Amino acid sequence: METTKKDSINGGEFLVRDTAAKDIFIPAEFSEEQRMMAQACQDFIDTEILPHIEEIDSMKNPDLVPGILKKAGELGLLGISVPESYQGLGMSFNTSMLIADIIGAAGSFSTTYGAHTGIGTLPILFYGTEEQKQKYLPKLATGEWAACYCLTEPDAGSDANSGKTKATLTADGQHYLLNGQKMWISNGGFADLFIVFAKIEDDKNLTAFIVEKDFGGITMNEEEKKMGIKGSSTRQVFFNDCKVPVENMLSDRQNGFKIAVNILNIGRVKLGAGVLGGCRQVIKNALTYSSERKQFGVSINTFGAIKSKLAEMAIKTYVSESLCYRLGQDIEDRIDALIGDGMEVNQAKLKGVEQFAMECAIAKIHGSEVLDYVVDEGVQVYGGMGYSADAPMERAYRDARISRIYEGTNEINRMLMVGMLLKRAMKGEVNLFEPAMAVADELTSVPSFEMVDTSVLFAAEKDVLKKLKKVFLMIGGKAAMVLQAKIEEEQEIMMNLADIMIEIYAVESALLRTEKRVGIQGETACKQQIAMVQVYLSEAVDKINAAGKEAIAAFTSGDEQKVMLMGLKRFTKMDPVNTKELRRQIADDMMGKGKYPYFE
Repeated sequence: METTKKDSINGGEFLVRDTAAKDIFIPAEFSEEQRMMAQACQDFIDTEILPHIEEIDSMKNPDLVPGILKKAGELGLLGISVPESYQGLGMSFNTSMLIADIIGAAGSFSTTYGAHTGIGTLPILFYGTEEQKQKYLPKLATGEWAACYCLTEPDAGSDANSGKTKATLTADGQHYLLNGQKMWISNGGFADLFIVFAKIEDDKNLTAFIVEKDFGGITMNEEEKKMGIKGSSTRQVFFNDCKVPVENMLSDRQNGFKIAVNILNIGRVKLGAGVLGGCRQVIKNALTYSSERKQFGVSINTFGAIKSKLAEMAIKTYVSESLCYRLGQDIEDRIDALIGDGMEVNQAKLKGVEQFAMECAIAKIHGSEVLDYVVDEGVQVYGGMGYSADAPMERAYRDARISRIYEGTNEINRMLMVGMLLKRAMKGEVNLFEPAMAVADELTSVPSFEMVDTSVLFAAEKDVLKKLKKVFLMIGGKAAMVLQAKIEEEQEIMMNLADIMIEIYAVESALLRTEKRVGIQGETACKQQIAMVQVYLSEAVDKINAAGKEAIAAFTSGDEQKVMLMGLKRFTKMDPVNTKELRRQIADDMMGKGKYPYFE
């Protein structure tokens, strides 16, 4: 049955609506064309990037990375999302997710690639005039030109709209003169085109401009000395009476902040996918090293402590994969439905992503924190060698850290997603308060016990998941009622609620992916994936319980607090799981195959 806008799930509704396994996308469903594109991307990394990774990070050859980017353009890798009419490939949203995923194993180059194809190209694709698209998109899609995105300023980071860069109309009305400073500009050192945000006169909101390097008035500091992603160009950029033709305003005056927000939504979900290739590469390296490294006469991968680490790295990666590709397809389905209803294609793409802005934030947060976990444990598996620059873990560890910062810090994203959910609930776009009231009534009623048929796969796990959603409704509903508009000032509570949301979406995504996979292959073939869901759910219950306790203690007291804590205990009750044995089982399976084998 074809999905329509009316019957598909809306952003945030995963908290109050069940989703059937048949309705989500899993990586096993990628087409042959998509798999061929992914393999071409992997071949490019293996031949053009990994053999030169040391030279790339040294930045001694300023032409190396721009040259690699041009080669990527020649292969079509820069034009995945650009329509064929502008010399791109015009492929689907989930295909662009897949390529971002594979590129994630490319070290510093993944930042170069993401800055060019995402925030450097998409503003023109989605907001440019036809003349602007015809002029610039072919150059960007083919790699003839490199792009960057100039939003952040010394005093305007998370509060992007407070930027001080100014655009002043010349007396003849033909140009704007840009004056200001931008910082942390990826690709700044070799970019031919700059997407620049500035304020005209005393405007409240930013306006965006397409700026060519040859317009003049652009100077830069030396390359930033960074902790990681050393092979990516990062500059401070200064605009000194940079003369920009009026026709190079991007979209309407004061629409820049909206452009920035919508492009960052896309950047967040792409970053969620963009860490996955790196996770799988680190796991593969850790598996190889732990099989070769011997202590006490045996390979260290025979030790339970090492097996636990290897398995947990895989479990978290599997869950992040699950939620990213579920989300990618939900966005794509919504885009198709909007186009089917008559909406213009680019407007539909923006609205499709905007609808799932909360889930985009979840993908970014979960993925970046999983990557941090995986590289940290990767270093630990290597032991002292993990701390050596001669081993691959040191670079992976340093490169990973930025992911929790760019595209909006994880703290900002946590607060944005909860704030957005509550605003949508107030507007009636998400039916949150009615289910929340039902849960509140349930707290003061005699508990009803429904028998769960544990002979049915995932019946027990789905019952637990259903109760975890009640935890969010109980705490989120009460917090919204008690704190009202002041809830956004209670950042700690907002982050507690965000953590509960993240774990619910993550565990549901992994469960549904595995259930669908079992329907294709059978339980025996999916033994490890089932184990991963069981382990992750057990961990998620504990995390949600901890976040719930912290939140409840922060805004309740007395009998009300006792009732909510009893409700939390009831809703986070789960039979113990032998996670030790399940992790050993997963680790043994991976060691037999020598790699992370579950991306299917």
